[in-house]
Amino acid sequence: MTSSTYFASQLEEWIFLKYLEKYFLYVIIYSTILLVVILIPFIIPLCILFFVYLSSFFFLIYQRTHKLQEDYSSNRWDSVRLTVANKWDGFARFWNGYELHGTENLPDGPGLIIYYHGSIPVDYLHFLYRLFILKRRLCYSVADEFVFKLPGLKPLIDLMGVMRGTKEECLNVLKNGHLVGLSPGGVREALFSDHSYKLLWCKRKGFAEVAIDAKVPIIPMYTQNVREGFRTFGNITLTRWLYEHVKIPVLPPYGGLPVKFRTYIGEPIPYDPNITAEELVKKTKSALQSLIQKHQQIPGNICNALKERFYEEKKKD
Repeated sequence: MTSSTYFASQLEEWIFLKYLEKYFLYVIIYSTILLVVILIPFIIPLCILFFVYLSSFFFLIYQRTHKLQEDYSSNRWDSVRLTVANKWDGFARFWNGYELHGTENLPDGPGLIIYYHGSIPVDYLHFLYRLFILKRRLCYSVADEFVFKLPGLKPLIDLMGVMRGTKEECLNVLKNGHLVGLSPGGVREALFSDHSYKLLWCKRKGFAEVAIDAKVPIIPMYTQNVREGFRTFGNITLTRWLYEHVKIPVLPPYGGLPVKFRTYIGEPIPYDPNITAEELVKKTKSALQSLIQKHQQIPGNICNALKERFYEEKKKD
């Protein structure tokens, strides 16, 4: 290699390093901005997940420090339930201006609450905690199997009455005079329903059989703007393919906009000994759809939901 060739190669290397040094900082900055933009839609869902685990951890610490051995249905746990409920309710009021309407429709005795499943059932959590604050009443809840596989949630699951929802389990809870909440649409409805608020129950009728066997009323319930608060990737073919094969929500929900949440509890459908399970399913579905149509703009609109949250509340004040 001649001296001139060597000098030329060194010069090219030096120029490249100077160029890299000059623009490296810009690459880092733009990459960081891009990452933040991508993560923003997932911040609130991640915060909610964090609050859920924090609540579970708090229950565990409370149990260890107070050395409680009583059954989780015991009133001895009410003080810690109330503490967590007040924190959650504070978040619900602050972020979504949460309101609960129709508690007078809940029976004093047992009943089966059938609700529309949003992308994230955070509205249902708001309902559970607000109900406990108002009436000191625990509503047992049926959850999908994958919830019980999540590590670290057992204290919260046990203390808030979350169960797998076998027929025998639901009948036992109802016969003991408690409320039970479940969504026939479940995870499928959470993933694949949209701002049209379509119910996706397939051919599920187990809840109707439980209500008939337990001789309890069915109470429809739905939360206004729940689909505008959170969205899913349900329209993507990959999402449906993954769910059909693994039966868990692989792709996370996104959103978390501070839209107005109002939970409406409809009039109960009384026990009828002469009705079949299939007929009761149709009756319940019709009642829930009527509740949605009465209180929800369809298709849902994020701008209007935000307007309800801020403009209309400011107007009231």
